[in-house]
Amino acid sequence: MTETETGHPSPSAADADENRRQLLYWQLLARLFDYEEQPALESSALAVVQDIGLPATLLDPRVSLDTVVQRHPDLAAELEGVMAPPEPDAAGPRDRAAEVRRAALAAKVLLNVFATGSGPVTAEQLSRWQSDAGWLEKALGCPPGGLRGGVPDPSGAGSGLAPALGEIEGDLVNRMRLREVLADPKLAAQLTPSMSLVEQLLRDKSNLSGVALANAKSLIRRYVDEVAEVLRTEVEKTSVGRIDRSVPPKRVFRNLDMERTIWKNLTNWDPEAERLYVDRLFYKQTARKTTPRRLIVVVDQSGSMVDSMVNCTILASIFAGLPKVTVDLIAYDTRVIDLTPWVHDPFEALLRTNLGGGNDGLVALTAARAKITDPAHTVMIWISDFYETSIELLFQGMAEVHRSGAAFIPVGSVTSSGRGSVNPWFRQRFKDLGTPVVSGRITKLVHELKTFLA
Repeated sequence: MTETETGHPSPSAADADENRRQLLYWQLLARLFDYEEQPALESSALAVVQDIGLPATLLDPRVSLDTVVQRHPDLAAELEGVMAPPEPDAAGPRDRAAEVRRAALAAKVLLNVFATGSGPVTAEQLSRWQSDAGWLEKALGCPPGGLRGGVPDPSGAGSGLAPALGEIEGDLVNRMRLREVLADPKLAAQLTPSMSLVEQLLRDKSNLSGVALANAKSLIRRYVDEVAEVLRTEVEKTSVGRIDRSVPPKRVFRNLDMERTIWKNLTNWDPEAERLYVDRLFYKQTARKTTPRRLIVVVDQSGSMVDSMVNCTILASIFAGLPKVTVDLIAYDTRVIDLTPWVHDPFEALLRTNLGGGNDGLVALTAARAKITDPAHTVMIWISDFYETSIELLFQGMAEVHRSGAAFIPVGSVTSSGRGSVNPWFRQRFKDLGTPVVSGRITKLVHELKTFLA
């Protein structure tokens, strides 16, 4: 007897379906973490897939989801939302057979997105992965781009996958034939600007020309603009400087203090006419009392500091736009590049960097100290992991800058993730000096700088 009197599958049939569903996921895990086919699992999974009327290509990560749907158009509707959370009001007994089918389709989506293998990646493979990632968004019920920096997903479905997808795409970019993609405007337009991609573009920019170089610049510009918008909002959350009461407020509409104006004119209220007659307007004072300040930003441009290089170059340009703030920008490895002439345009500044190489902080310190003219109103921000060769001499020079009256802020990392390592020797010396390393999210550095400027 295979069915109960109610017409539902018997416990033995339900158990069989549950075992088949688990088998499909075990086969998926084996593929994701071993990369090699497991003959017993592969043959069993193939038997399950064929038994439920699905194509064998669902088990092959080399076959894209676009190809599967092209060959089997009826599967398109099933793939959309196949991994979405069930409706909360769903009632009735579980359809075990349907769950097996959903498991097979969901496993295919996960297999194609997360089983990326190793070795070189072609432009075609990257394009195929991006398309498969789009199918993952559909499977989760997310809007296009909802997991990859595009349209935000109000439901939050799959939000935890977004960082993982970003890392996978970054790894593929690192392994791909980037020049081939950049030479194709259609493929280049599909790239999602990210830190890993910008790093590759900055490293390879001297080898690019024509269409490839133009596409590379466009991608860098897009990323810089996106990050700049976020950082600008962070900087502008609170104003710099104290209100200067000696400067009368400007009598313009945007400065009108509506609440105070109404309060001060309440004696002019006409109850019969139900009107308030205003004979005096009050305005908010917006002038800030600020002392001219100088920010000297020194950035280690070695390979380990790319994230900080990009973030700090953008941040320097934002502070350079503030009134009465002068910003100098210096990048270094074993040589020094004075990027001050381009400090207002982080895009142009980044194009002039040469990522990689060793570290010689002494040459950068010499260039930076030459820019100090008024120590009491100067802050030197030094961004590095501080893995240097002449550590004693470099720290001695930095300590002298601090003792001169200038503010010295050592920064270990200014990344979006907050990750980063700092030479423990330097970390302890800076702590003893009273200038502990600022290491973490870029918002910490923003807070330190705004405290200095206030």
